[in-house]
Amino acid sequence: MNEPTENKGPKVPPSYPPRTPPPQKKPVELPRPEPKKKSVHATLPLPGPRQARVETRRPRMAVRNRRVSNWVFPTDSWAAGKAVRNVTQTVRGWKYNHPRDSLLEECVRLLVDTAVKDAGKRVSVHLADQDGMVLVVVLSHTEAEPDQTMLASLASVAGTVSCGTDASDEGRRIWALLSTEPPRSRTPAA
Repeated sequence: MNEPTENKGPKVPPSYPPRTPPPQKKPVELPRPEPKKKSVHATLPLPGPRQARVETRRPRMAVRNRRVSNWVFPTDSWAAGKAVRNVTQTVRGWKYNHPRDSLLEECVRLLVDTAVKDAGKRVSVHLADQDGMVLVVVLSHTEAEPDQTMLASLASVAGTVSCGTDASDEGRRIWALLSTEPPRSRTPAA
């Protein structure tokens, strides 16, 4: 009269917490923010005939396929002098003999002094060359509005091909395009 017995073993309470998987080797990263994919101008309608164009912020500045240099200066009284020295050395290092040092100095001082007056913490000077011209761009890194009054004095600098000012995401941007060709001598017609 042997009754079969069940071999269950001793009663043991279950182990809590349940078995967990080993920790991941890499920590979990938060998803990265998606960059803006829409163009700044894509949401604005084009102006019709005889309508003024709506002022908008331009996309970030991009300079490609040319020699470039840039410097950042604190907005103090000697920022223009430092910028003039750096720009002149770089332009001469690129083997350009023109514009003359005095014209480079006048142009860069005018650009940097205007940006310093915007009362930001720093001023960025960007220099690029292509096709016999030198581009000097100064960013004030403030929300100052573009000021058209200084463009007349900037355009009066000899050798200035073009100049302008506008607002961007990086702040107010002032620029001048200078020719590196020697000035032509004017001879009276016979």
